[in-house]
Amino acid sequence: MSGILNVIWIVFWGVLVLSVLVFVHEGGHYLSARAFRVRATEFFLGMPCRFRLSRKSRSVGTEFGVTPLLLGGYTRICGMEGASDELLAPALDLVTRRGRVSAQEVADELHIDLDHAYDLLVTLSDWASVRPYYNPELGETPNQKTYPAAFEAPARDANLLTEYDRGHDFALEGSTKAGEGRDTGMSAEEFLDHERSRTYLGVGFLKRCAMLFAGPLVNIVLAFLIVTAAFMVRGVDYVANVSTISGVTEGTPAATAGLQAGDVITEVDGTPVSTWDELVAALEPLLESGTDFELTYERDGSESTVLIDLPDGVASDQVGILATVDTYHPDFLQAASATLDYTGQVASYVAKLIVPTHTMEVLDQSSSVVGIAVMTSEAASSGAFELASVVAAISMSLGFMNLLPIPPFDGGKILIEVIQLVRRRPLSAKAVDTLSYLGLGFILFVFVVVLRNDIARFIVG
Repeated sequence: MSGILNVIWIVFWGVLVLSVLVFVHEGGHYLSARAFRVRATEFFLGMPCRFRLSRKSRSVGTEFGVTPLLLGGYTRICGMEGASDELLAPALDLVTRRGRVSAQEVADELHIDLDHAYDLLVTLSDWASVRPYYNPELGETPNQKTYPAAFEAPARDANLLTEYDRGHDFALEGSTKAGEGRDTGMSAEEFLDHERSRTYLGVGFLKRCAMLFAGPLVNIVLAFLIVTAAFMVRGVDYVANVSTISGVTEGTPAATAGLQAGDVITEVDGTPVSTWDELVAALEPLLESGTDFELTYERDGSESTVLIDLPDGVASDQVGILATVDTYHPDFLQAASATLDYTGQVASYVAKLIVPTHTMEVLDQSSSVVGIAVMTSEAASSGAFELASVVAAISMSLGFMNLLPIPPFDGGKILIEVIQLVRRRPLSAKAVDTLSYLGLGFILFVFVVVLRNDIARFIVG
């Protein structure tokens, strides 16, 4: 029974920590999209699922909620998937003017097949420029796996803003309800540009890259703040440069000689010492030669001398005395500087993953979700500080991992954006798919290797 409870404990903490960190990551994408006036229709804790608890925001239109698949989180930013079709404009104009049309009507009006009509409507639906209309008379429900027969125009205010657009006001005269047709006062192409400007693909290169970068950045910043706070609150342990010993290891020559914690070493074989550095320097040649020597120390105001008996002629690596360790509490700038060094080390370590000569070296020291779950559960059992430290390490690693130039990581998507900027034209869907498949292949390889390591480390032992 205890074994089952232990597994539950491990799974609980692994799922909790990973879900929160992925949710925070997606929050970075969501907030940056909102900052650039790009529509975002959903923001959830948990992976996409038909079953959910949610609430739709009146101010921004986004549906916030949670799903039972607590293995991360997601946000739906409009226009993330590329789509270019000369018939998008007339399709959007048709739905907007009529208010509600079936996919078949769009196909008939534009003289295309039904599948093509659905492709257009689904793209516009992804932009939140139109929305699916589920007709109860046809037995259609929002939970069905297929798109409904018809689509409709969303509610728009007098300025053609939808509920997902900042500054919308449906109280203005000239606003229309969902499913109600209207004249936009623009040409079909002008209105399409108006709608595209509120999608991911419709903003400039720098804004697109900023939205992609925001997710990893939030993870890194969160970890940075946690580590900095830990340095300040818990402090940094260091060896005090004094000759006072903090303890004695059992079974060592120092323990046999009767030395105790708090003793102040004053001489080593006749050589005066007053600091830990001097003590170590004096002991080193004696330990290397295995020569017996005398230690003079003070205890409770009295001075005594003892003989440290080492194995004759055999080099030894310790006497058995422990240094005095003090704790220093740095201020914010000092703590932040130390955290910056730590951040650089993590970034350098993660970057080695894509250097062929170091890939396996990095993977052998990395953990999968199994290892993460074990580490977080052990840290949670040890205390809040230990848990915070592990969370920070995972968050920072997650952030830098997502910046690797490997699709479908955010860094890979930024790489595709840069390539398209240099080429001055979009990559073909086939090229993007090829890069994504190669990236997924590498990610799968990484997952298998680190999972194998974790099974050997934590399960097989």
